[in-house]
Amino acid sequence: MPVQLAVKSKAERGYTLIAGEAPQPVKAAPVALTPDCSRQAAFQAIARACLRQLVANQPATLGGDPEGLHQMRVALRRLRAAVSLFADMLVDPQTEEMKTQFKWITQELGPARELDVFIKRVVRPVTDGKPNGPGVAVLAKDLQRRREEAFARACAAVESTRFRNLVLDTACWIEAGDWTRNPEDFSRLLREQPIVGAAADELRRRWKKILKAGAQLEELDPQRRHKMRIQAKKLRYASEFFAGAFPGKKAMRRRNGFVAGLEKLQDALGDLNDIAVHEGLSEQIVDVHDASGKQREGRAKKAFAAGRLSGREEARVASVLKDAERAYRAFAEAKPFWP
Repeated sequence: MPVQLAVKSKAERGYTLIAGEAPQPVKAAPVALTPDCSRQAAFQAIARACLRQLVANQPATLGGDPEGLHQMRVALRRLRAAVSLFADMLVDPQTEEMKTQFKWITQELGPARELDVFIKRVVRPVTDGKPNGPGVAVLAKDLQRRREEAFARACAAVESTRFRNLVLDTACWIEAGDWTRNPEDFSRLLREQPIVGAAADELRRRWKKILKAGAQLEELDPQRRHKMRIQAKKLRYASEFFAGAFPGKKAMRRRNGFVAGLEKLQDALGDLNDIAVHEGLSEQIVDVHDASGKQREGRAKKAFAAGRLSGREEARVASVLKDAERAYRAFAEAKPFWP
């Protein structure tokens, strides 16, 4: 039976049908933690919220909404970040298998989102300009076809038995996975440990890593900048996950400033990473061996247009890098919100 997990009640589904509303993308919801919450309970609350966001965006994705697909990817990133934050507590073969499944669906959703961003941020500004140069229209048409194929691939994955099983298995793993029953004393102590101390240690460790990497930001190559971006993203998710572990107005004020600075740094690093990804996409676009003369001519035009787009992106690197350096300096001055 094709049973699948749902997060809407019967009443909610009924009202949606009566109103004739299209499925809407769903953003991440806050996680309610308290300082005395155990690490096991904290991870379960965080993971449930991530799984809920993943499932809630399935209808919008299948309805053709690119934002729904994006929010599914966000949910997966947050869930994988949560696993990383609690890695010492999640040491078992079942968790490794779950991580493999999370990686699979992330890879299935990735190409559609990458092409969507490439078309909107890089191609469309050029195609909207007049004159837009030889090959740009041909390139835009080819990219749109590729994007549609990638989106169809993503929807096929989301509708697959493998994904349906992944969702159900994830729910079981969160509530009663092998990690919850590990009889070793050390594992049990980790599960029972209050979240407040563990959260502060994890936040501090990841904060120091970013401060160290950012001090040499200008010298980092694209791969190391990408690694720093991932570290910043995980720290931001951790800051959001653990907000409830550090109550009080002062902590909230500091956390808001800390996260705001982190978001600006992450945006700048993400822009740099997008430039590198877009260069790779430009190379893939023209890396096709066509047979006929007409096809070769079209490929030459696409190659010219792709080179033009790649050049525009490359020209942005210096400016975006300065933005990243400014964002890092501002973030480095932010005060931690944990003790």
